Amino acid sequence: MAKVSVVNMEGKEVGTIDLSDAIFGVEINEHLVHLAVVQQLANNRQGTQKAKTRSEVSGGGRKPWRQKGTGHARQGSTRSPQWTGGGVVFAPVPREYSFKLNKKEKRAALKSALTSKVNDNKLIVIDELKLDEIKTKKMAQVLKNINAKKALVVMNEKDDNVILSTRNIADAKTALTGSINVYDVMNAGTVVLTKDAVAKIEEVYA
Repeated sequence: MAKVSVVNMEGKEVGTIDLSDAIFGVEINEHLVHLAVVQQLANNRQGTQKAKTRSEVSGGGRKPWRQKGTGHARQGSTRSPQWTGGGVVFAPVPREYSFKLNKKEKRAALKSALTSKVNDNKLIVIDELKLDEIKTKKMAQVLKNINAKKALVVMNEKDDNVILSTRNIADAKTALTGSINVYDVMNAGTVVLTKDAVAKIEEVYA
């Protein structure tokens, strides 16, 4: 079992915690992590891009000039792609980019992502995270105290004071244990978990 220090909001060590090897000590599967990241980015794509082909643009109903004798290259329609205002060759059309991953693959990928953060000493456990008011400055100071850069703060229960205080910090993001994903974990410089969040993750994903 990996043993990680537990710190308070002032950044002082107040104890240690044993992390479950079933979640934070698995063999890292880079392929599944890659698949999970690609899936999330693909699922976020709108796929609404559209351009008109030569059959959809307006105009060009007749031949612009006769076939021979003008000195111009022969042309059949002003809707052809080489004309200004003509159609687009192989124009993009609305499509669905999303694809599915098995539940077991998603879990394995998340476990691999969390394990990689533990191995890189980029996972911080904080005993509790409570703010008595919505104050970005206070939340920024907490992250500075615990040396969490580009932080993903994971909580067990929704706390509007913490969420709203973090929202305006450019390199910080909050998440609940039920909504964490591989992309956010891998994209974060530091993953900050409350003790309650660690317990919940070990309970759900064990």
